[in-house]
Amino acid sequence: MVHDYSAALVRILRADPVIWPALTAAEALDLPDWWIVSGAVYNTVWNALTGRPPGYGIKDIDLFYFDAEDLSYLAEDRVIRRAEGRFAPKPPVEIRNQARVHLWYAEHFGYATAQCRSSADSIERFASRTHAVGVRPAAGGIEILAPYGLDAIFEMRLVPNPLSPNRATHEAKAERAKALWPELSVEPWPEQA
Repeated sequence: MVHDYSAALVRILRADPVIWPALTAAEALDLPDWWIVSGAVYNTVWNALTGRPPGYGIKDIDLFYFDAEDLSYLAEDRVIRRAEGRFAPKPPVEIRNQARVHLWYAEHFGYATAQCRSSADSIERFASRTHAVGVRPAAGGIEILAPYGLDAIFEMRLVPNPLSPNRATHEAKAERAKALWPELSVEPWPEQA
């Protein structure tokens, strides 16, 4: 059965005292192609579904933007500094320009990746399809970017994404998530991938 969980996601995010202020603060930065992504979004849903308190299990809020004009760390650092003091101190907000991910990815993950063409391109490559979600305010509502849909988030399933050879990250994140949300089911990495 196919569900449209978009309205439920919007209700949960608007009511959350952790994620909603972060979305509002991020919007004020007016960054190009920006999204709050991954854990801050799906962890907020899992907390709402399981009755856990807001912010439970959220170690940081990832704020992606895409600016190919200047790929230097200095340019990214200027954006990070401009954001200082705009967000609550906890959980910390991590701001990253997705146009420059390819410059550090191999050192961090152990294999190279192609340069992203947009923030959406980066989100599609997450190690788990469940993690591939981004949100931002738009026209009085919330715009949702979920290339693999929202079903796995609302069904509390962690689904691997063999688009990139990132099995170790999927498994490490699955172990952490399962410890925090035992209700979660984890799909194994496909053996042929």
